[in-house]
Amino acid sequence: MRTADFHYELPPDLIAQVPSERRDASRLLVLDRGTGAMEHSVFHDIAKWIPPGALLVVNDSKVIPARLRARNPTTGGELELLLLESVGANEWWAMARPGKRAPVGREMRIASADGSTELRAIVTEVNASGHRRLRFEGCEDVSRALMRLGEMPLPPYIARPAGPSSATDVDRYQTVYAATPGSVAAPTAGLHFTPELLAELQRRSIAIESVTLHVGVGTFAPVKSDAIEDHKMHSERYHISEAAAKALNEARGQRRPIIAVGTTSLRVLESAARGSNEIIPAGTARTDIFIYPPRSFRMVGGLITNFHLPQSTLLMLVSAFAAPGSSAGLELVLGAYREAIAHRYRFFSYGDAMFLR
Repeated sequence: MRTADFHYELPPDLIAQVPSERRDASRLLVLDRGTGAMEHSVFHDIAKWIPPGALLVVNDSKVIPARLRARNPTTGGELELLLLESVGANEWWAMARPGKRAPVGREMRIASADGSTELRAIVTEVNASGHRRLRFEGCEDVSRALMRLGEMPLPPYIARPAGPSSATDVDRYQTVYAATPGSVAAPTAGLHFTPELLAELQRRSIAIESVTLHVGVGTFAPVKSDAIEDHKMHSERYHISEAAAKALNEARGQRRPIIAVGTTSLRVLESAARGSNEIIPAGTARTDIFIYPPRSFRMVGGLITNFHLPQSTLLMLVSAFAAPGSSAGLELVLGAYREAIAHRYRFFSYGDAMFLR
C-alpha cells in the first residue's frame, strides 16, 4: 500500500483547539468491524458498548513538561528543546530547533519566564536522526526542574500564542490515571475518561488494567516514504506489571474481550504477544512495531481511539485493526472519517472518539 492511500481532506475548523469542558462529554462514533455499521453516541455512554467481562487496557504514562526554551549565552540566539528520553543521570536525548544552533560542544542556558537560569545544557552527541544528547548541569535532578521550567509539549496544530503552559493544558493534556512520568505526548484516547466513568465501568464488571508506554515523537513522525513498508518507527520503552500480565493472560485464556484504550496500549499488547504464543510476560522492553494493513491481531478485540492525522502511522494502525488480515479496513475507516466529518466531529488530540468493536 502507498502512503498516499491514507489521505483524507479535513476542514480546518474541525481540528480541536481546546478540550471539551467535561472529559466524558466528547462524541463517540461506534464502528462495527464485522458489518461496517456505524452509530453515533457520546463518550459517557461508552459502558453500554463494552460487554461485561471485558478487560480494558489503558496506558498510564504521564506527560512531562518536556519543552524547554534555551539561549546561547554568547550570541543570545534562542533555541527550543524537546526532551525525548532520559538516558542517564541528567542526560537526555532531545530535539533542538533550529538544529544548526546546537552542534556538539555547544553550551546553552535554559530560560524561564523571567530570564535565564543557572541550568545549563551541553550537547555531547548528535545521532543519525539529528537528535541531540544533552548533559544538564546546574541542578541535582533536571526531571524536577522540568516542573518549574518546562512547558507541556502540545502538538503543533494546537495554537497557543502565549505558549502551551496554561493551567487548562497542564490539567487536560493528561489522563486522569497517568502515573508514570516519561511521555512527550499524551495517549489521547484516554483523555475522555473520568474517575466516575472508570468506576461505572468496574460496576458493570468491566476490568481495567494499566500498561506503560512512554510516547515519543516517533509515534507521530510523518511517513515520508511512498511505500508504507519503507517507513521506520522509532523504538519506545514499555512496561507490563506482574498484575497486568496476570490479568491479560487470564482474560486471554477465558476468551474475554481485551479492549485497548488508544493505539499505544494496542502496540504494547501486540508487541508482547509477538514474542509468545501463549503467555504475555511481565517486564520492561522496547518496541518499534509498525502496524499497517494487512495485519492480524493476537491480543486485542476492540479499540478506543481518537481521529488521527492523514497519512499518519496511527491512521494506518486503525485501518489495519478495522479489518484484520485484510486491506479492506482502509476504506472502512475512511468511510467512518467521512461520516464523522459530515456530522462535525472534532479531530485529533483534543477531539472526539471512536470505538472499533
